[in-house]
Amino acid sequence: MAGRLAGKVAIISGGATGMGGASSRLFAAEGAKVAIIDRNRAAAEETAAAIRAAGGIAEVFEADVSDEAQVNAAVKAAEEALGPITVLFNHAGTIVIKPFLETTVAEWDWLHAVNVRSMFLMTRAVLPGMIAAGGGSIVCTSSISAVAATPMEVLYDTTKGAVHMFARAIAVEFRDRNIRCNAVCPGFIRTPHGLREVAELTAHGVDVSDAAIAAQQGRIGEPEDVARAALYLASDDSQFVNGVHLFVDNGFTAI
Repeated sequence: MAGRLAGKVAIISGGATGMGGASSRLFAAEGAKVAIIDRNRAAAEETAAAIRAAGGIAEVFEADVSDEAQVNAAVKAAEEALGPITVLFNHAGTIVIKPFLETTVAEWDWLHAVNVRSMFLMTRAVLPGMIAAGGGSIVCTSSISAVAATPMEVLYDTTKGAVHMFARAIAVEFRDRNIRCNAVCPGFIRTPHGLREVAELTAHGVDVSDAAIAAQQGRIGEPEDVARAALYLASDDSQFVNGVHLFVDNGFTAI
């Protein structure tokens, strides 16, 4: 039985570990040829090896996705190795947690580069080939933090607000060329990133205890919860879904 991404070629930025790694494995299991673009080559190679061991196809391309030359080179290499890109999962990103008045200009610029400029660079590099191939699906990782502010996260929340609108604006501009662009918006998820966020917020006196998370979203999410949502948006199952923000937070933002 063919998978939901059979015949697709998918780039996943930040696809080595956490939600990105879970998505790389799931997309490959569903039939996509997967290009993992990540700064962490060792972890990316480990994920790619697991995909190949399970019978899937995966290649690794090392790049800092905030760097234009590295992004362009990685996308070109992925296209040459696997064929025209028809799915792009803009997942790479990170976080800075600290009081707003202690945030530096360097930190502000750096996090916007990693979380927002990366999506601009990746999408711009992929779109010409995707359009030439007849269309495709772009998924961007936003966050509950795009709409639910948290103390000590003014910088992070701002970047995710930008991602929120980036996905919607790309959807509107490129809809007539058979391009869909949507955002997946995780709540608190059990990843290295998510657990570091909990630890640092706790250190700053913000209540993100197990009880608090349980009250807000029932339980901490798993990487696979987000991967399954991204799979839906990447696949033809969502062919009339465009410009949406799909929250994977078990009701956190509905309260």
